[in-house]
Amino acid sequence: MKPAGIQALRSRSFVILVHCGLWLLFYLALTGLGGKTPAFRETQSPFASPRGLLPAARLQRLFAGDARPKTPAQTNSLNPFFTQYFNPVKTPSAPPTTRDIELTYLGFYQTADGPKRAMFKLGDAILVAQVGSNATANLFVAEASMRSLTLTNPAAQTNLLPLNAKTQMKVPIQ
Repeated sequence: MKPAGIQALRSRSFVILVHCGLWLLFYLALTGLGGKTPAFRETQSPFASPRGLLPAARLQRLFAGDARPKTPAQTNSLNPFFTQYFNPVKTPSAPPTTRDIELTYLGFYQTADGPKRAMFKLGDAILVAQVGSNATANLFVAEASMRSLTLTNPAAQTNLLPLNAKTQMKVPIQ
């Protein structure tokens, strides 16, 4: 047997009563509960009104340019609170000596009696270079295989380009 309180909460009549009560509250909220807005009107201030306007002519002299003190940057005198020590000296920068290029190895081919020729994409242009020849700027094709292209420069530094992968490289500007 269930306790009487739980049985009353689960009864159909209690649920219907709560449901009707919620609808009544909803209706009263929409109709404004029969109330009205307060009547707003202007009232007199308990403080006295100002006797006159502000003297605008005297205020303009306060904000005139010659009334303000000069900043240390506008003077030639030494100031212990302002120094040029931490301002960087602007020196002309040297022109760049290298540029970035984007290479993509596309594969190689070889004829019956000819050398291997590597195909690669330089930016948007497709180039073909023979193994051992100059590819671009100071890069030479050292080896072309099924999976990678080996490029070298006159300083004997090698770069390995995988197949169909964009690779960023720095080359000297000529």
